[in-house]
Amino acid sequence: MRLWQVALGLIGVGWYVAGAILLGVFAGLWLDDKFNTKPFFVVAGLILGIIVAGYSVYKMLLPFITTKENKEDG
Repeated sequence: MRLWQVALGLIGVGWYVAGAILLGVFAGLWLDDKFNTKPFFVVAGLILGIIVAGYSVYKMLLPFITTKENKEDG
């Protein structure tokens, strides 16, 4: 894999993390305004966004991690 492809992939991971967290926060803000429960849904959305982002980053980077381990073993 070329170096620029890896770099673009890592930039994409960064945007995905930001998007997941922001989506959770904005959804929480919207729900808080709708149900008048500030800051319950904002905090819940933030936590959910962080969990989704963390799991997704793990799944996205797993091929790079296993490839490096396989190269070191062989």
